[in-house]
Amino acid sequence: MIGTNTYLHFMGNAQEAFNFYKSVFGGEFKNIQHYKSLDSGKKMSPEDREKLIHITLQISDDICIMASDVLDSMEIPFNEGNNFHICMHTENEQEADRLFGALSAAGKIDMPLNKTFWGAYFGMCRDKFGIQWMINFDNQLSR
Repeated sequence: MIGTNTYLHFMGNAQEAFNFYKSVFGGEFKNIQHYKSLDSGKKMSPEDREKLIHITLQISDDICIMASDVLDSMEIPFNEGNNFHICMHTENEQEADRLFGALSAAGKIDMPLNKTFWGAYFGMCRDKFGIQWMINFDNQLSR
């Protein structure tokens, strides 16, 4: 495994929250993407188009936090208290498959492992204890 990070979910105020976290921890924004950058974003309300599909705050060489805004139209509802995932970054797809299979057994698959529009092999699940996981293999990270 390459490492882990915490992935947070917000109800439309991810940018505000991450501006606050940057003021507390320092660091730099490494990646900011809005829903309007997606093809499907054209069908969204103007308000939802401006929300964040992804943001990364790189705090140090080894520490980053990531987040996105949850939209009302998403299948997974926003609930304060369950609005985070542990994201495991793997060295290859086989390791991602192994971890995802073990974690989702007797749990729930929220998003099956698959190639994504951003190029990673990615999936989300909840284990049998209710802990939410993101499993991510990104060739860019493994180099």
